[in-house]
Amino acid sequence: MISLSRNGKADTAQLLLSPNSVLANALLRSIDILRPRVLAARPARIEFVVGTQINGAPHLGTNLVQTAAFLLAKIARREFSIDTVVRFGALDNAPYDVVLDPETHHAYQQTYYHALGKDKIGELIEGYYRGFFDSLSEATDTDYAVETYTDQQASPGFRAEFLRTLERLEDIRWWMAPSHGVVHVRIPCPECGWAEKRADRTKLAHLDEDGATFTAACFDHGRYEAHIDPEDDAPYLDLATLYRNLVKERALGRDERTLHVMMKGGDWTFGCQLVDGAHGALDTPPARMPSRIFTPQVLAPTGAKLSKSLLREHGRDALPADVEPWMLDTTAWPGDVDNYVDALVWLVGELLTDPKHFFRSFTVKELGRLMTTRPTEPLVRAHEMGIYKRYFDLIAAGRKTTEIRVNDSSRKKIKEGSLIRFRCQGDDVLTRVTRIARYSDFDEMFDHEEVASVNPLATREDQLANIRQIYPPEREALGVVAIGIELVDPPRPISQ
Repeated sequence: MISLSRNGKADTAQLLLSPNSVLANALLRSIDILRPRVLAARPARIEFVVGTQINGAPHLGTNLVQTAAFLLAKIARREFSIDTVVRFGALDNAPYDVVLDPETHHAYQQTYYHALGKDKIGELIEGYYRGFFDSLSEATDTDYAVETYTDQQASPGFRAEFLRTLERLEDIRWWMAPSHGVVHVRIPCPECGWAEKRADRTKLAHLDEDGATFTAACFDHGRYEAHIDPEDDAPYLDLATLYRNLVKERALGRDERTLHVMMKGGDWTFGCQLVDGAHGALDTPPARMPSRIFTPQVLAPTGAKLSKSLLREHGRDALPADVEPWMLDTTAWPGDVDNYVDALVWLVGELLTDPKHFFRSFTVKELGRLMTTRPTEPLVRAHEMGIYKRYFDLIAAGRKTTEIRVNDSSRKKIKEGSLIRFRCQGDDVLTRVTRIARYSDFDEMFDHEEVASVNPLATREDQLANIRQIYPPEREALGVVAIGIELVDPPRPISQ
């Protein structure tokens, strides 16, 4: 029997049993993995970057990585007082079809983008991810943006970084292709969109300050040339997985005000050794080296990574033991999107309670067991805010009716009628928003707000001093939001 804590939640210590590890032993909390980079870089914001191939319905492992990105963004915003956002990379360069040239026996592939077009790719994103991300965004108070690989590779920054790597191709080629040293750069035929899968006959013909010229061969249209330069978004640049990640990470690293955190499934730990080797070969400065978080890997009963190939090989009616249909096709979840997101947020939230639980792998059987222990009562979705005990008690007693925060991205989601759950030392109180007012700074706010509604026990001068101890000038510069609140539950007496 699973015991419950005093706030009605399952006791994680009994729910999960995880061995210690080198990484977990070095951390008190999972979010601490980012602390060294945050302290060194002092970024203005943190962006959690998660990429997914747009090649069908997502499986549990995919959604687990995405959920972790949103939850960690929420935790990082609270822990480091830095604005956070999730960037979803829709990898529409995933292979849609592969054919063999009967004459040359070279394999050719066509990407999802070239096979379906931009509008159909948009429909896939809308169908499989938009509702899921909207629900995650609401559940975690975290904004997100969607970017396709097609848009990314067409950007001047990505193409300029690609050209820089070509200047050092000899230094990185064995890192990008350890078995043969041949880096695959696919440039689809401009006539039909097909490209050699292994780019065997795609050659770098010329490289200078104006860009790079490649030659390639199409099974229908023969030889062709393609010129890449940062000022032109054509031709299409389809890089192999490791190379794509290297260029992406170096391009993102040039934004010194943003710390980009690459969210990866646990199976990526091996491949990233090669990407990091290439970073080193290119003399990537330490401050521009990527931060990465590897999420728990979901394992099939055999111990292999959970994969949609299981569904292709076995079909829904013959899935291996312990693999439920929704685990391979999450659209088959027996409930609506919000119910699925609430279940995942609960699951990943439990894993994040201890680094031993988060930085490990789980079989589908174990995850299935955990999901059956989740709370069954309907979840009341609310914006969450941590707060000091003295202010928490005033809110719970109904004496503090205005809450003051800086106007970062998460506050912009709050509107009249929204629910806010204030948390403090394992306790919480649910409130409803009665009004929203925004100001340029704290002085202007107190010129318009009733001082006693913010704190009935302190003067304006004392409150300004206390607030500015919490929020440094760069945070106040974001603007100030005054949130009128009322209790949803009856008031409590102030604890002594």
